Amino acid sequence: MKILDKYVLKTFLITFATVFVILFFIFILQTVWLFITELAGKDLDVLMIFKFLMFSMPRIIPLVLPLSILLASIMTFGNLAENYEFAAMKSSGISLQRTMRSLIIFIFFLSIVAFLFANNVIPYAEYKFMNFRRNIAQVKPALAIAEGQFNTVGIYTIKVNKKSGENGNILTGITIHKKSNIGDGSRTVIKAKDGELISNEQSNILQLVLNNGYYYEDVIPKKYEDRKKMPFIKSAFQKDIINIDLSKLNSVNPEEQDKTDTKNMLDVSELRYTLDSLHKDLKTEIVTFSENINQKVGIPVQSKSKKSVPKKLLIKNAKVQKDVLAYYTIDEKSSILKNAMSTNDNTLLSINATKTNLDFKQKDINNHEIALYEKFVIAFACYLMFFIGAPLGAIIRKGGLGLPIVFAVLIFISFHFINTFGKRVAQENGMTPFMGAWMSSFILTPLAVLLTYRATNDIGLINIDVIFAPFQKLFQKIFPSKK
Repeated sequence: MKILDKYVLKTFLITFATVFVILFFIFILQTVWLFITELAGKDLDVLMIFKFLMFSMPRIIPLVLPLSILLASIMTFGNLAENYEFAAMKSSGISLQRTMRSLIIFIFFLSIVAFLFANNVIPYAEYKFMNFRRNIAQVKPALAIAEGQFNTVGIYTIKVNKKSGENGNILTGITIHKKSNIGDGSRTVIKAKDGELISNEQSNILQLVLNNGYYYEDVIPKKYEDRKKMPFIKSAFQKDIINIDLSKLNSVNPEEQDKTDTKNMLDVSELRYTLDSLHKDLKTEIVTFSENINQKVGIPVQSKSKKSVPKKLLIKNAKVQKDVLAYYTIDEKSSILKNAMSTNDNTLLSINATKTNLDFKQKDINNHEIALYEKFVIAFACYLMFFIGAPLGAIIRKGGLGLPIVFAVLIFISFHFINTFGKRVAQENGMTPFMGAWMSSFILTPLAVLLTYRATNDIGLINIDVIFAPFQKLFQKIFPSKK
C-alpha cells in the first residue's frame, strides 16, 4: 500500500470512528428515552439494565452506520480539498478515483460485514430483546404495576390511576379483573378507592390491601331466562386483603428463551423458508374459499373433461330459470326471495371477512419480504453514502463539523424518509416489497453518479451562470445598453 493510500485511509478511519461513536451514543440515549417507562421503577440492578441496552444496541446499527459513512466521507474529503491537498494530488496527476481506491476497498469489506451483521447478529439480538422486555415484569412483580394501564399479575389483571409513596406502593383508583377458574374470561370485578401494595423479597406472596370498594360478580344460572333476575352479585367492603401467589412468577429466569418467530428475528434462509410457507398457505386458502363459495351460490365446478354442454340445452335451462317463480304463489315467492336475500347477505359477509383475512396475510408476506430485502439494502447503503459523501466533500471544500453536518443530515433524512415511505406503501400493497425496500437507493443512486461525475471533472455543485443566463438575456432585451 502506497503512502497516499495509507494517509487517506488513516484520515478516514479516525473520522469514521469518532463520528460513529458520537452518533451511536446519541441513538442509545434515544433508546433509553423510548423505553424509560420499562426501566424506571422496576428495581432492576445495573447488570439487567446493561443487558437491556446491549440487546437493543444492534438494531441501531442500520441507522448509525450509513450516516457515519456519509458524514465521515464529507468531512475527510472536505478537509483534503480545503487544505489544498487535492490540488497538490491533481497537479501530480492523481485523480479523485485514484484517491478513493483504498477507501472503496474498505467500504466493500465494511458492506459485507454489515450484511453479515444484519443477517446474524440483529435477529438474535432482537429475539433476546423482545423476550427480555417481556420477562422484566415477571422478575420484579411487586413493582410491575404501571399507572393507567392493565397489568397481569397471577390470575389478576390490575389497573391503578395513580401510584405514590416512597416505593410506589400506595395505589389510588384500583380496578381488578379476576380470571375465572373454568377459563371463560373474567366474571369478578373489584373496584377500590385506594389501597396498598405489600411485598417481600423473601416471600412468594404479593399482598394487596384494598380500602372502600365493591365486588361485582356475574352469576350464570342454569336457565337462560333466569339471567334477568340475577344479573350479578354486588357487595361492599371497608377493607379487603388479596394474596397473590408468585411462586411461579418468581421462578422465571430472564435468560429463559421462548422464541417467537417474527420477521425481525429471522435470517435470510429462515425468511425465504417462511415466505414459501406463507405463499402456499395464502394460495391454498384462496382456492379453498373459492370452491366453497361456488358450491354455496350454486356455480357448477368446471369439469376436467373436454366435453362442453350443448348451446341449446343452456338456452333452455336459462328460460326455465327465468320463469321458475311463475310456478309458486305470492307467499311462496316472498319466502323464496327473502331466503335468497339472506343467502346473498351471508355470502357477502363471508366474502368481506375472507377478504380482510387475505389482506392481513398478504401484509404479513409483504413485511417478511421487506425484512429480507432490508438485509441487502444496508450493505448497498454503505456504498451509496460513500459515493455521495466523498464527491460532495471534494466539491464543497469544507471540513470540520459545520457545513458537512448540514449536508449529511439533509441527505440522510431524505434517504430515511423515502425508505420509510416506500416500506409503508409496500405494506399496504401500493407497490411491490422489492420497490418499497429499494426505493430510497434507486432515487439517490443518480445523485451519487452525478456528484462523482462533477467532482471528477472539477465542476461545482451548482453552476450559477447556467441558472441566471436566461434572466440576463431577457434583461438585456428589455433594457438594451446605450452605445
